[in-house]
Amino acid sequence: MSERKTQIVVVGGGAAGLGLVRKLGKRYGRDRHDIILIDRNRTHVWKPLLHEVAAGSLDPNLDEVGYGGHAARWGYRFFNAGLERIDREKRMVTTAPLLDEEGSVIIDRHEIRYDYLVLAMGGVSNDFGIEGVRENAMFLEDRKQADRFRQVLLNACLRVNQARARGETAKLPICIVGGGATGVELSAELVNSAKALRSYGLEVFDDSAIELTLLEAGPRLLPALDEKISDNVRSELTSLGVDVRTEAMVSRIEPGRVHIKGADAPLDAKMILWAAGVRGDEAVKGMSDLELNKLDQIVVKPTLQTTVDDRIFAIGDCAFCHLPGDARPIPPRAQSAQQMADCVYDNLERAQRGQSLKDFVYNDRGSLVSLSRFATIGSLMGNLVGGKMAIEGRIARAAYMSLYRMHILNVHGWFRGTAQIVVSKVNQVVRPALKLH
Repeated sequence: MSERKTQIVVVGGGAAGLGLVRKLGKRYGRDRHDIILIDRNRTHVWKPLLHEVAAGSLDPNLDEVGYGGHAARWGYRFFNAGLERIDREKRMVTTAPLLDEEGSVIIDRHEIRYDYLVLAMGGVSNDFGIEGVRENAMFLEDRKQADRFRQVLLNACLRVNQARARGETAKLPICIVGGGATGVELSAELVNSAKALRSYGLEVFDDSAIELTLLEAGPRLLPALDEKISDNVRSELTSLGVDVRTEAMVSRIEPGRVHIKGADAPLDAKMILWAAGVRGDEAVKGMSDLELNKLDQIVVKPTLQTTVDDRIFAIGDCAFCHLPGDARPIPPRAQSAQQMADCVYDNLERAQRGQSLKDFVYNDRGSLVSLSRFATIGSLMGNLVGGKMAIEGRIARAAYMSLYRMHILNVHGWFRGTAQIVVSKVNQVVRPALKLH
């Protein structure tokens, strides 16, 4: 009788989950372990790039990772489904039926055994319970939403171009809610795209056709960064023609209208993008009895194990980790998710050996914001230098690009990752500046 394999199930193929299963597959192979990745999508696109996909400046088909091929290469299994339930007593997860666009079942509900379970499902946009947000705003939580935004944007630009060709005064008002990295970077990327559209058949369209408003409820943009950096970002966006409004709290959203608390009149907008914060998915409540915080994030111990089950770990945006002695919980960033994945990778080996698990240590490596081709601004090395090393220009751009290269190496390994980086550089030269389909 064959020996029972240790089964490690990872739910969520974002940057943290995908890098984790690659390392686990490489380390253990398939002889005594069965590594399984569960994700409702079939491909992976790095989430910090979704604003470029939305603006059309990045072709995701050239940068995405197919889970099936990646699994075959690195020795794990991929199961295409979403998580429906966790049975801790039986150590079993149940996946939801996978449906096609017409609602027909492709893959039925399925049960998968686990010895260790890692939850890396990511987060969703926090609408703060504000009326009309879910019904009338768009989001950038995954590639599907980014593709939809790009299509809506292109159609709206074509309408404005046609109206201008008839001699009419036409504008495209766009409102972005949320002055964090996504809102700031998308604002700059949209200005860049608008400047390029004239070269793609929209002869009477230019960046003046877009009226872009960025709303932030707090006193300044990018609250996680130094105030001087925040001021520099605001100044740069304003010079690009973006109407930046701080202390502008949204009270309600209607079709084509954003109501701002204390404002005399609502803001008209043909397109509304919501990028105001991250929370856990409310569906997690019905999946198990894991402890959640008020934002439906899974509460974990310093070892990143859940508080009610040591065989279940949670990492990334779906996890709430407040380390002893720290003033704030671990922030929802790509770098923290990746560091969590590295910690869980080590702790899974320790758990199987019966050793004590190590506590997670967060190393803040700084924050960088790319304003498309116009500027890159941020702080480098984070808590290593007190977060005071402000960088801009070429150095900041090089540091920003290195973050994506580190992600590629983490997902593909050094040999294939280096080849992918070279191919990506070639594509930047030969492919169109905008993806308009």
